[in-house]
Amino acid sequence: MTGGGRRSARSRTKSSTDVNEEDEALYKIKPNSKLRRVKAKDHDNALRILNANLKIMLGFVLVAALIIFFLVKHLINPAEEARSPRVVTPFPAPKITDLPQFQGEHKETLYWGTYRPHVYFGFRARTPRSLIAGLMWIVIKDGRYFMRHVCQDSDELSTYGWTSHNGRDFGHQLLVDQDMTLATSFLKYKEDGSGYGGDWAVRINVQSQGWKNEMQKNVHLFFYLADEDGNALSLGSDILDIHENSLLASGLRTDIGGWQLHLKSKADLEVHYSGFRTPHIHNLSDLVQENLASQLLRFSQLQLPDIYQSSSNILVFQISGRIPLETDIVFVSGTGINSRVEERINNLAGISLTNRLKEKQREFDAKFENCFQLADKLDSKSITVGKAAIGNMLGGIGYFYGQSKISVPRNPDVKSHDDFLLYWPAELYTAVPSRPFFPRGFLWDEGFHQLLIWRWDLHISLDIVGHWLDLMNIDGWIPREQILGAEALSKVPAEFVLQHSSNGNPPTLILVLRDLVNGIKKNKFTAIESNEIITFLRQAFVRLEAWFQWFNTTQSGKDIGSYYWHGRDNSTIRELNPKALSSGLDDYPRASHPTEDERHLDLRCWMLLAADCMDSIAGLIDKENKPGKEYGSTAKLLSDFDTLNKMHFDHASGAYFDFGNHTEKVRLSWKEVMVGNNHANRELVREVLERPELKLVPHVGYVSLFPFIARIIPPESWILEKQLDLISNRSILWTNYGLRSLAKTSSLYMKRNTQHDPPYWRGPVWVNINYMILSSLRHYSLENGPYRDKARAIYDELRHNLIRNVVENYHQTGFFWEQYDQKQGKGKGARVFSGWTSLVLLIMAEVYTEM
Repeated sequence: MTGGGRRSARSRTKSSTDVNEEDEALYKIKPNSKLRRVKAKDHDNALRILNANLKIMLGFVLVAALIIFFLVKHLINPAEEARSPRVVTPFPAPKITDLPQFQGEHKETLYWGTYRPHVYFGFRARTPRSLIAGLMWIVIKDGRYFMRHVCQDSDELSTYGWTSHNGRDFGHQLLVDQDMTLATSFLKYKEDGSGYGGDWAVRINVQSQGWKNEMQKNVHLFFYLADEDGNALSLGSDILDIHENSLLASGLRTDIGGWQLHLKSKADLEVHYSGFRTPHIHNLSDLVQENLASQLLRFSQLQLPDIYQSSSNILVFQISGRIPLETDIVFVSGTGINSRVEERINNLAGISLTNRLKEKQREFDAKFENCFQLADKLDSKSITVGKAAIGNMLGGIGYFYGQSKISVPRNPDVKSHDDFLLYWPAELYTAVPSRPFFPRGFLWDEGFHQLLIWRWDLHISLDIVGHWLDLMNIDGWIPREQILGAEALSKVPAEFVLQHSSNGNPPTLILVLRDLVNGIKKNKFTAIESNEIITFLRQAFVRLEAWFQWFNTTQSGKDIGSYYWHGRDNSTIRELNPKALSSGLDDYPRASHPTEDERHLDLRCWMLLAADCMDSIAGLIDKENKPGKEYGSTAKLLSDFDTLNKMHFDHASGAYFDFGNHTEKVRLSWKEVMVGNNHANRELVREVLERPELKLVPHVGYVSLFPFIARIIPPESWILEKQLDLISNRSILWTNYGLRSLAKTSSLYMKRNTQHDPPYWRGPVWVNINYMILSSLRHYSLENGPYRDKARAIYDELRHNLIRNVVENYHQTGFFWEQYDQKQGKGKGARVFSGWTSLVLLIMAEVYTEM
């Protein structure tokens, strides 16, 4: 998985204001206008002639105005619009998220949430410019103070993540930092008098063990509110004596009405504050640290200065006390006369909050068992990891708003440094792969995320899928990586910001839609749920058609039924094997020399799954396939076993491969590369020792198993046995921790792709692909055929290995990992990678996708 100037998202068109000013000017009669001159011998006659001429002139003016208006409206504007790039033009269809099922109670119950996954604890509303809240704290390490706020690996927390989260109104998170254990719980509650979205409370509990000195017995927490809309926040009247008056802040917003923030605690607390006026929220950590540093230098005190800038839209409250410490922060909305504010605050603090949190935890545990039924299958250690998997997945859901940057080719005739267009302003409600490393939306990851989420909360899942499909442009393309808003942008290296409209991503959302269609056919949903799914699919169908056609045209190959991932660099001098980032498999070996002759096996199989899914949806919603969109025929073509074998099967090895212009005689060699006029760098440079030729690309790995994953291979075919042999062969793909991504026998196994790029999909174990392989192993173990027992034995052992290794790593390290080492099973890559690694829960429950 995973940079110039600014340019308007659309060519500027004449605004309505401009047109009105022109019209007004046309009606003005200048002093030297050529009116017919008359002698004023007869005053009345002159007035009649003057009035007649004025009417004639006004008539001409009106006609001229209408002509100009017509030209502006129907000739000039379309020409301007025609110059507006299609890539930043929204798809012309009703938005899916505007469906009634996503409005009303559904929308209000999801209004507030932990939708800021990039911070250790953050709260916001699902609205573009929200009132947001968050938590910071200070720890002492090596005699120095360190601020915690934004999730980052360099903080070296022993563990952090949600042990429980229901996606809606409850969650519990545990963070271990040095010798301090910090627990955060939140609860949402709607009752009489509450404003839109209801009220919420946060409980912060701090414990410590192994204190080294007196200073570490104190804790400094910083809870803040910030209004992205710039509304001023009012400070409580006497917050320095919080036991006399619990009010920290109050304000007014159009969405929720009046609101108040209160601090409730029995602990002996000291409270200080700072108020800021700034439109920039993403650098709040720096503002707080600058304030603290100034106070420390001037007064040798680690405390905020108790200064409130005029009309501050950010308030930060420093809550200091001795460990152990517990405090409740309560937010009530809709404050006003007869709104029962005091009663509502008491219902969300102290013993009342304790009881409500316990009840929510019991509900979470009961729903977990009802959904996944693990009690009789696994031990308590595994079940704990399963709960953390769903908790972190739901706790990793975020809300983002902003504009993607879309790459545009440079025009040598235009003197401009701009190399991007801005997508239209859009919102995205989505799960994220990793809170510290990838706290944003990734298209191909999201399909895997939703395989888990829809089984927990169907309505949240449909809402998320709808948000993604609403990001489609007029050509049927969806940017594969969503970097929306300043906070999201601050976490992304510049080279990964621009999105390329020629590049796709595996359409994994179809895995979810296929599950839902099959679920309806097998009566797995209530009548209401089935109707909502069908309504969703009807609204989404025109977008899904456009998406399918985008793939079917822009990613098609030279031969009928062939496809290849666009975006590979055919002029690189530094990549051992040019990456196919759009495939999602990044550095997995493809043809050494990218050309239009390539045939990518995995994309062919994705297109089969998409065509089959579209055919099923069309049948479900009674849509007739239009000419050229006969999805059943396309699925039949792509599933033809003989054609597949002619294009991709190697009889000698019994494996399926990509096809392209390829040579194995490629290496990276150290060479002196000139930089500028008189400076040379020693770099690893690609060296080709043999002329490439069109042939199968001989690398066994995940791509080789896609026909097996897509279940194209007949259960009685000898080729199926060959696939099972490749899977179970320890010298090729099998390890005690899951299937490695690339065979040990491959020439590129665990090879660096550049001087700075270590192997990524060239050996390590990835849970998402292992999940799909397990799904097909189970399928073939249930099909009549000579290899069903062999498939079952491999399935049982592979499932056991994957579960054991993920569970052990979680308990040893405190985290889910992006990938796992194929030699020792240790977590690798990004940690706190709850994303598709959370599919281990579905593996535990033996719940798989169906055809």
